[in-house]
Amino acid sequence: MEPVLFEKDGPIGWLTLNRPKNRNALSLEVMNAMQNKLNMCAKDEDIRVVVIRGSGPAFCAGHDLKEMVGAHYDAHHFRKIFTVCSDMMQALHKLPQPVIAQVHGIATAGGLQLVAACDLAIAENGTRFSTPGVKIGLFCSTPMVPLVRAIGRRRAMDMLLTGRFVSTEEAERFGLINRITTTDKLAEETRNWAMEIAQYSRFTLAFGKQAFYNQIDLDEPAAYNYAADAMVVGCLAADAQEGMAAFLEKRQPMWKHK
Repeated sequence: MEPVLFEKDGPIGWLTLNRPKNRNALSLEVMNAMQNKLNMCAKDEDIRVVVIRGSGPAFCAGHDLKEMVGAHYDAHHFRKIFTVCSDMMQALHKLPQPVIAQVHGIATAGGLQLVAACDLAIAENGTRFSTPGVKIGLFCSTPMVPLVRAIGRRRAMDMLLTGRFVSTEEAERFGLINRITTTDKLAEETRNWAMEIAQYSRFTLAFGKQAFYNQIDLDEPAAYNYAADAMVVGCLAADAQEGMAAFLEKRQPMWKHK
């Protein structure tokens, strides 16, 4: 079986972690396959939104500990694991399409990192989230990078220091996920959300996503300077001119995706 499945559904690219017996652990095989699929999606101009989900009983249980325990593993091996992981997570932000995490079961350690690294997230009732590394003597250092940026210092530190499970309701309140739904509605509501986004200009979605991440860590004056420049560039884009004209003329825009 392929470690990551790809399915194209109109303007949506569905990526499915496909190691259910291993709770879709982020082995090197899985992470490399995910990176390859993301690269493929980035080049496909028909795809407007990407959804990441897991097969079997869980979304993702984090790194594959079988690749991390043993005296024969050296620093080079571990550096490779976390370099591949970091590159894959950062690729989610660099991807021109918005990325939605469709979460069920559990999302722990690197699996929670994957949720936090996506642009948006929806989860079914009863999904549980944690960074449990402290319980096995391995602090979740890489998961904390997108986690603290998603939910803030105090909440992230609580999760990191206790390793406790956070409920779906808590995760939504924290800002880790955007929406909660029932198990039977998860796929449908994810698709509806993706289609809502996919109706817009691919250029505008990609440009706006890049602008969002470029300004987010700047101080306020620098962020405003950057955003003002981005608005200037945006106003000159063909789709912005078309969209504004269509609004004034009370008609549907005809996107050129540029």
